[in-house]
Amino acid sequence: MSAFEPGLEFAFELKVRVSDPLRVGGTPDLNVTPIVGGTVSGPRLNGRVLPVGADWWVTRGATTQLDARYLIEADDGAAIDVVNRGYWHAQDSVEQRLNAGEEVSEAELYYRTAFVFQTGAEAHRWLTEAQFVGYARSEPDTVCIRVFRLH
Repeated sequence: MSAFEPGLEFAFELKVRVSDPLRVGGTPDLNVTPIVGGTVSGPRLNGRVLPVGADWWVTRGATTQLDARYLIEADDGAAIDVVNRGYWHAQDSVEQRLNAGEEVSEAELYYRTAFVFQTGAEAHRWLTEAQFVGYARSEPDTVCIRVFRLH
């Protein structure tokens, strides 16, 4: 019996605009980054990220654990709930480049997420029936996430 090899199908890209993070309780460990809008574009879904939600994140050592929740409005008006959790870490040299405002590709850092979508819209039920993973990168005031369906 041969081992199954999972595959990825590109579904869409999220460009999630964010504002400055807020520290919770004055500690550098827990932060909340408000989500203020954005876009969704791709072969399976188009729309916008609504200015509702935030990303709660905790940094321990060199790794940041992410827990974001927000809403998408599809082009047909359907609301889609997004829960997106993952991890971020980078080599010191890559982090220095990011802090200097340089562009860093998805391959140069570990910025990976897993999605759970919920919606009552029949046209978008496919989002609720599979596991999705994201490969992310940062741009000024924006987190860009290429979203793939795992099969």
